Amino acid sequence: MLWIFTVLDAGVEQGIFEKYGLDVEISVLPGDAKFQQALIAKSIDIGLAGGPSMALGLKGSPAIAVAQFAGAPANFSVNVAADSSIKTVADLKDKLLATATAGSLPEWLIKRLSIHQGWGIRGIRTTATGGFEASLSATLTHQVDGFMGATEAGLQMEAQGRGRVIDNMQNYVPHFVSQVVSTRKDFVADHPELVERFLKALFASTAFVKNNKDADVAIATKVLNQDPKVIARVWESEKAMLSDDGTFDSEGLEVLKDSFVEMGILEKKPDNDQMLTTKFLPVKP
Repeated sequence: MLWIFTVLDAGVEQGIFEKYGLDVEISVLPGDAKFQQALIAKSIDIGLAGGPSMALGLKGSPAIAVAQFAGAPANFSVNVAADSSIKTVADLKDKLLATATAGSLPEWLIKRLSIHQGWGIRGIRTTATGGFEASLSATLTHQVDGFMGATEAGLQMEAQGRGRVIDNMQNYVPHFVSQVVSTRKDFVADHPELVERFLKALFASTAFVKNNKDADVAIATKVLNQDPKVIARVWESEKAMLSDDGTFDSEGLEVLKDSFVEMGILEKKPDNDQMLTTKFLPVKP
């Protein structure tokens, strides 16, 4: 689980969702595929999903994004083992970086990094390991040169003396839609007032998190079971990526739609109204 998702836990613990008349049950699902399955099965009604999952709405999923939750991917970094010879991004040319799955956002971020460095789309090699633990293990045993993964993981590795963060991807993709609030089209049609109240509670919770470091670190430390010093560093690194009012970044949307084509998810860039609605925006708690 990533730090940015603990905004929900903070909102529940601080009574913010209750203030808006909502009794929220938080379900943690392993990835966007499981999130989509839960939406289709109606076992969940609304939640936080990766921006790339918006493309699934064009492939038969009932999902629709109702707000942007997070922008530039500050929660992704290039991470290496502590004894790695890689010291800067310039050292990554022709190196092999692991991702959990092929065709994923982390793989696309590696390609963007390589292009940014002037090395072309294949200037950094990639391999899919099947999951975070496998990527971490491959990195620590030098089967790969590093991995593109959660910034939290890299900072935790640093705290344990096992690894280092080389660079954060917000420096290479400053405009993006990395996380959205997603629900079903029928839920928007049937319960617009619930969607509106959820969004108000969510962004009130986001404001609390961004303005109360110590309280948030205490909550997130408990939820994630990590070193509070690491969580404090994550807060500093990632708080700016959280949206204040859910408005979609127009430039970020174009970059996201480009990524759909570049990753082979879609044949052409979709129209915004095929993936999202702005009827609840901007959110004003």
